Amino acid sequence: MSQEANPEPGGAGGSGRSAGPLDEVDRRILDALTHDGRLSMRTLAERVHVSRTNAYARVQRLLRDGVITGFRAQVAPEPAGLGTSAYVALTIEQNTWREVSAELARVRYIEHAALLGGEHDVLALVRAPDNATLREVVLARVQSIAGVLSTRTWLVFEEFDGAQSPWQ
Repeated sequence: MSQEANPEPGGAGGSGRSAGPLDEVDRRILDALTHDGRLSMRTLAERVHVSRTNAYARVQRLLRDGVITGFRAQVAPEPAGLGTSAYVALTIEQNTWREVSAELARVRYIEHAALLGGEHDVLALVRAPDNATLREVVLARVQSIAGVLSTRTWLVFEEFDGAQSPWQ
């Protein structure tokens, strides 16, 4: 399962249509695949107690409907050489989200960015090799993007994933 479908930066993250409601089997499939996206259809079918044909059809439907957006490896940042992580909040000029997000998507070390409602307009997760690189990303690259008015940076000391899958 090496498919990857990335929504366009600055887009709505989907087609704007809703998929049908997920049933219990769909939720079990999502839970299994979020824990191990490399499962074979045979193993997936056994884990969720359906036939291989049913599992395959459901995964294809979840992909087609945009519920599953792709499969990828989860990489631990520190062992991979990205020992400094920070959340960077941006305040941007009104109506510049599309342009700003397109530029942010081109900045190396930005793992994720989201448009917010609240005090700040954008929140970006930056993973860099060291503090000097983080400083360069924020002060030279991000702050030079047209439309960015200000930034605020929070260093990440430790992080963890939630213990419960929302699909269980």
